[in-house]
Amino acid sequence: MRFSLSHILAPRHSPAQFFAMARALGVTDVEIRNDTPNVVGTLPGSFVKTAAEAAGVNLLSINALYPFNVWNDDRRAQTERLADYAAASGAKALVMCPLNDGTPVSHADVVTALKAIKPILESRGITGLVEPLGFPVSSLRRKADAIAAIQEAGGEGLFKLVHDTFHHHLAGETEFFPEWTGLVHISGVADADVTVDQMLDAHRVLVDKRDRLGNVAQIRALLAAGYNGPFSFEPFATEVQELADPQAALADSMGWLREQVAA
Repeated sequence: MRFSLSHILAPRHSPAQFFAMARALGVTDVEIRNDTPNVVGTLPGSFVKTAAEAAGVNLLSINALYPFNVWNDDRRAQTERLADYAAASGAKALVMCPLNDGTPVSHADVVTALKAIKPILESRGITGLVEPLGFPVSSLRRKADAIAAIQEAGGEGLFKLVHDTFHHHLAGETEFFPEWTGLVHISGVADADVTVDQMLDAHRVLVDKRDRLGNVAQIRALLAAGYNGPFSFEPFATEVQELADPQAALADSMGWLREQVAA
């Protein structure tokens, strides 16, 4: 397994500290964000690129363009800013998340957005990573729907999927699309009392034996089907973000996952 780290798991770390932690764990792939922490909004892309090169890490993506499927002048400007930043920082891709407030968005509107985003990313050499969100209020919950929109927009080769183990479980999905998957996000839910339809980002912790999302089964299925890309830790829970020693906790989770997946 090839692990990656999202900066959201240690938002109090500077990029240099975050990159150093990744290397100490034997990880060379990382994701930066424009929210928690807002690296994009606070540091020049050139600064992040220099820090990443110094640490010897690869910037997989910026997370995220939201809501990518509601296209307007503001979204175009936002997309251009993020794509410019990705190019300046050396990030290879831009994660793209759909509207998630209960408002429906038509398939046609998703296609329109992808067609508009396509030349912006192409001109900067950036890949688009579409991440369906499995929440009941999400406007794009399932990977098959995202693939259909990408194909209709003529975006094969430019757009890939993010398979998120949390959202895969919430959406009740059973189908895997390894040939379409450019990145996998992993996190666990350990709370035994919360129902699936009540699960939120705040419940997402590091994966261990208490996991209710079936991470091990999902990872095994993806690997068996031919996926050979990174598995990126993306826990949103405050209890993870405030850990005194996130490196040790990550090492434990990585070790447990390796043992379970290989068993």
